Amino acid sequence: MAASLLSETDIRHRSMAEEDPNGNEHGAAARSAAPRWGPQHAGARQLARLYSPGKRLQEWVCVILCLFLFIINFFFLLLHFYNVHIYKIILGIVLGIVTADFASEALAASYPWDCYVFALAVFVTLTNQIHKWSHSYFGLPRWVMLLQNWHLVLPRKHHRIHHVSPHETYYCITTGWCNYPLDQLGFWRRMERLIEWLTGQKPRSDDLAWAKKTD
Repeated sequence: MAASLLSETDIRHRSMAEEDPNGNEHGAAARSAAPRWGPQHAGARQLARLYSPGKRLQEWVCVILCLFLFIINFFFLLLHFYNVHIYKIILGIVLGIVTADFASEALAASYPWDCYVFALAVFVTLTNQIHKWSHSYFGLPRWVMLLQNWHLVLPRKHHRIHHVSPHETYYCITTGWCNYPLDQLGFWRRMERLIEWLTGQKPRSDDLAWAKKTD
């Protein structure tokens, strides 16, 4: 079913509750003595073991280094800024963000091209963090929630549609700008059929196997 045809009732009944993202207080899990998901789940334990102190240090080094390089590049962009062909500059920035959004699942003038590359680099680098924010319903900084409300980064309610069964649409996780037009074109469903035809692998079969992990 196309995401655009889903009603709010469909979304509520076929997805995890916003206030209970692990499904522990609603549905079948609420009637069970043990939560369906959470730190006791075999898949969660495996992911926790992979997230070592060394991995955490690597993450911080990458973030700090990237921010340092972004600041330097942004300084040079400001240094060489000129408002001639401003529409090309704005177009370059928007296209950089859209490219980052589209590539998250998967200009003839020099300055607009630099703006495009800069916006692309920033949003590609922040994609995983933006995706994490879209799953965080508590404790987010106010400025992050404002960016989500303005749809400058992936909003929580927008990304929730991807987690509606059967999870076949809204795969873009940077800003989500590409999700609606790609859904209207049936892009993801066609891609899934093509991949299944080429590889014989059914969509989301690995997700189901992961959910059933016991050790």
